[in-house]
Formats: sequence, structure tokens, C-alpha cells
Amino acid sequence: MSEETQSGPVAGGPLWRDGVWRAVTAAFLFNGLLFGVWASRVPAFKERFDLEPGALGLLLLALAAGAIVSFPLAGALSEKWGADRLTLRCGWVYGPVLVGLALAPGPVSLGAALFLFGAVHGSMDVAMNGWGAQCEDRLKRSTMSVFHAMFSLGAGIGAASGYVAVRSGLEPQVHFIIVAFAGGLTAVAIMIPAVQERVAATPDNTSGPLLALPTGPLVLIGLIAFTASMGEGAIADWSAVFLRTAVGSGKAQAALGYATFSVTMVLVRLSGGRLVERFGPVVTTRASAASAFAGLTTVVLGQTPIVVLGGFALVGAGYAVLMPLAFSRAARDAHVAPGPAIAAVATLGYGGLLLGPPVIGFVAQMTGLRLSFVLLALLALLAFALAPALRTSGPRD
Repeated sequence: MSEETQSGPVAGGPLWRDGVWRAVTAAFLFNGLLFGVWASRVPAFKERFDLEPGALGLLLLALAAGAIVSFPLAGALSEKWGADRLTLRCGWVYGPVLVGLALAPGPVSLGAALFLFGAVHGSMDVAMNGWGAQCEDRLKRSTMSVFHAMFSLGAGIGAASGYVAVRSGLEPQVHFIIVAFAGGLTAVAIMIPAVQERVAATPDNTSGPLLALPTGPLVLIGLIAFTASMGEGAIADWSAVFLRTAVGSGKAQAALGYATFSVTMVLVRLSGGRLVERFGPVVTTRASAASAFAGLTTVVLGQTPIVVLGGFALVGAGYAVLMPLAFSRAARDAHVAPGPAIAAVATLGYGGLLLGPPVIGFVAQMTGLRLSFVLLALLALLAFALAPALRTSGPRD
């Protein structure tokens, strides 16, 4: 049975007709959905256990630690089992692990549950990016930015479900069970046929050591991911504060900062594949970094809420395809197998997501909030300079 018979068109036609593309899309959407659901109910856990900010910060670090610890193992298992099979297995347990958060009786058990949740989330992140890269290679089309757009969309849907749940008076236990059951069954049902019908999907284990540390080009690729994720983390936590304190906007308007950033990010990710196919990864990365730099400069210099919001929109557009491009390039490294390569880049990327908020806070304490955002602008310039590291081969690279 040929690939085209099983999964739809390989090199042309609508992407949605391809079974593997639908499966990877479902994985990214589901991964983002459950993460957004958890994030939307953090205040409920803070209130339930009467957590001080420092204690809550430690719990959130447990989630991040679980993800980071899982990356090397997930990279190795992706090579041993196949990225598609590991994605499916993570999909089976992701929902029950989310429900486990709501069942934690105290802060210590919640920390352990968050570590496990982060580990499953991180493992699925590595696996589904590897599966997405395989899908790109088979289809001969750039689709990674669309997959990442689905993650952002899923996270937004998850956050919106939290709003509805709170307004409806649903406890986290009920909310988590509903979403995990409905979302999990749907995602797994879409993924199973693609995994069962795959053709020659066994990975090549001869391309490099499974647990290789990032070296050479992977370090530079990881740094590009780091610049984008650090900025994304910083804007998620500080955009509203910036609008309130540095610009003097109202509470409702301050909340629009991250929303504006997220909307442009999703929109550009949906069209990012076409941009990469037309201009190549290096030019696209430089244009993206330039947009992020222009947006951050606008934020730093802006004196009115509308101008600053416009800056955040440019930043979202700029960061949109940097992480997808980094993962796509890592999966095609000539010296390291796809699973470990993606894991190495993910480690640096998540490191940026973790470091962004506290670093901005520390610099803001020393210099002021406006000047702290200059650091993010400088990182955008670093991404611009490192763009050639994303070159693989071919006329458009």
C-alpha cells in the first residue's frame, strides 16, 4: 500500500486530506489544549492551598523541571519507538495526568503531579515535533509553523474553557475531566489510524548518538529558539504590567497586550509555511527577527497604549515562526538523530521560556521596566545574526 493511498496527497493538494498531517495537527492542538486548561485554573489552586507567590513559583518550576528532565529521554524513545508512536502513547496518558492535578490533596502532592504533568507535556512536545518534521519531509511542504499555530490555538481554547468553567461554577476536577475526556478521545481517535498505517516510519538510528548534547549548529539553532521563547515568556508575564505601569493604561486595556501578541502569532504561524517555502528559512528568520526588534523598539519608546499594543502585535508576528523553524532544522541535522536533536533545541527553548519572566523582573528592578525590554530587542538582533544556522540544503536555504 502506497503512502498516497494511506494518507492522502504527498506533495500537493489540500493538507487536510493527508491523514498524517491531520494526526500531527490533532497532537499539537491537544497538547496546547490541556496546557491552556491548566494555566487557566492556576488561580483556583492558589486559592485552594492558600499559596504565597513564592510557593506558587516553586510549584510552577516543578512543572518546568518535569518537562526539561523528560527531553533527553523523549528524544531517545522517539528514535527507539518512532516519534508517532511516542506521541500517541503520551496522548493516552496526558488527560489522566491532567486530572491528577485536580485530585492532589496538598501542595507537596500537587508539586509531584505537576512534575509528572510537565514530563508528559515535554515528552509529547519532543515527539510531536519529530513527527511533524517527518510529515514535512514526506509532503515536501513546510507545515511546522501551522502545527505550532495549532498548539497556540489549543492553548487559547483551553484558556477560554477555563473562563467558561469559572463562570459556570465548575470545580477544576469536573472541568479537567470533561476536557481531558472529550479532547483526549478525539485526538487519539485521529492519531491511531495514522500510526497504524504508517509506511517505513522506523527511524534511522545510525545518524548519531541518542543522548547527544547540543553541539555545533545545534547550539546556534537552540539559541534562536531561546531568543524567541525568552521573549514569549517575558511578554506573557509582563505585557499587562508594562501597559499598566509604564504607559498608564486601564486594567481591561492592559489585558489586551498578550492577547494582541497571541493573535498575530497564530495568524503568522498559519501562513508561515508559505513564507518559508517562498523565501527560505534564513530570509524568513531575518525578517521575523527584524519584526520582533521593530516591535520591541516600539514598545520601549511608545507613550500611548495603542502604540504599545501595535508594538506587541509586531513582536508576536516576529516570534511566530522562529521556534517552528528551529525544530524543523534540528530534525534535519546531519550529525544527530532527529529525536535527540529536537530534545536539545527544546531544552534551550524551554530554558528561555523559564528565564524570560524572572530576568525581565530583575533587570526592571535595576533599570526600570522600559529598559528591561531593551534586552529582548537585543536578543532579536542575535536571532537575526544567527539566521544562517537554519540553512540545511537546497536552493531556497
